[in-house]
This record gives sequence, C-alpha cells and structure tokens, in this order.
Amino acid sequence: MLHHLSFAVADLARAAAFYDAVLAALGYRRVWTSDTAVGYGIEDGNDRFAIKQRGAVSPPASGFHLAFAAPSRAAVDRFHAAALAHGGRDQGAPGRRPHYGPDYYAAFVLDPDGYWIEAVINTA
Repeated sequence: MLHHLSFAVADLARAAAFYDAVLAALGYRRVWTSDTAVGYGIEDGNDRFAIKQRGAVSPPASGFHLAFAAPSRAAVDRFHAAALAHGGRDQGAPGRRPHYGPDYYAAFVLDPDGYWIEAVINTA
C-alpha cells in the first residue's frame, strides 16, 4: 500500500547518523543522498523511508508511530541498542508483546527529533 514515507528533521547530519545506525541493524541502508535529504531502503535509488532537512520539526501527536520490519529478534535488539547509542530515547525495551500476538517481538524508541519508531518481527 505505501510507496515511501518521509520525516522532516531539524539536523540532517544528526538524523542521518541515527538512521544509518538503526536501519543498518535491520538490514537497510542509504540508497541515495542529497544536500537536503537521505533515502533508505535495499536497492540503490529506491527508497522506502527518507529524512528531509526542514527548519522546524513537529512530530505527529501521540498515536502515530512507524514500525520497521526486522529480520530477527536479534536485529530488534541491535536496533534498540543502536538507537540509544545515537541519541534515541527508550520507549520500550526489546521484548515480547503478547497483547499484540504470541510471536510479536518489538522495541520502541523516540528518534532525536521526537518521532516514535519501532522495530518488530512477528514470527516464531
């Protein structure tokens, strides 16, 4: 359904360092870079997520979050550790979330601009 999603960021270098680390933990990478934006995905030139330099940033209110697919529980753990090491704030340590399903394993963080993001795997 979704082609891609973009977040506005206050400091592109800071946000890129954060997303380079947390998305690498999940197997994603930069697929393009410009002076004002960075795109992430798997294939060169084909982003699924981008960050774009903007003057003022207003993350969406409570209720919005972006969940990145993780290839394993270990990747969720690495995502969380990388986020905290690069300026993210803990919103839920890696672990099972049985209220979402028996195999739901996730971690939640706020990125440096205040966006609520998650890494999740929902398989045994």
